[in-house]
Amino acid sequence: MMNKLRQKILVLYLSNSALDSTVKGWAVYDGTGREAHTTGDTNIAPYKTGLLALQDGWRAIQFPQLIPPYPGHELDTSFLKYEFIFEKIEEQHD
Repeated sequence: MMNKLRQKILVLYLSNSALDSTVKGWAVYDGTGREAHTTGDTNIAPYKTGLLALQDGWRAIQFPQLIPPYPGHELDTSFLKYEFIFEKIEEQHD
């Protein structure tokens, strides 16, 4: 029996650019195939902050690019701009 390493991805949208800010949105993708998540499949975030995800073993692999708003559009709403991407590497058993 061979163990294969597979990646799990956690995408957290935080309320601002600080890792200890509140999670506003999320998605989980499980490369091991053990769990099948879809975006919005629960009303409860997997973590309250990005920092708690780090403390649980997730590794941050992308931080949001901080781009100032175009003048005159400071109060416009659009996409969630504080996207952090985390990963875990787990074994997949055959």
